[in-house]
Amino acid sequence: METRMKMKTVEPEGYKAMMLFDKYLSTTQLSVRHKDLIKIRASQINGCSYCMDKHIREARETGETERRIYGLTAWRETPFYTEDEQAVLALTDEVTLITQRVSDETYRRAVETLGEKYVAQVIFAIIGANAWSRIGVATNMMPS
Repeated sequence: METRMKMKTVEPEGYKAMMLFDKYLSTTQLSVRHKDLIKIRASQINGCSYCMDKHIREARETGETERRIYGLTAWRETPFYTEDEQAVLALTDEVTLITQRVSDETYRRAVETLGEKYVAQVIFAIIGANAWSRIGVATNMMPS
């Protein structure tokens, strides 16, 4: 499989807009750990090998453990994640799989655990991770 195009080259203004969105995300209160979990989990659900490779490497650099990285595919069945991380991961799963809807229970639990402003920032981070994954999948981006 070959990469179909380089979006940065073919559509630089669109790419620039995506980078500005990432810049906004870097100004939020989101913890590095939460951002890493969101990026990896959304990449797994979307099947984006490029994004999974990139975000797993980044998470390792920021101190994430192998056990927790490997456990993400079955995060609900492991004791590896804190209550706030579980709330973030549940939102990530449901926002990424948006056609199945975000349940009232998931949303309520997230707001109770994290607060409304933080949940808004989590949702924006999930949207960003999904946008990048969709670019990666649509253009056949490959890990290097």
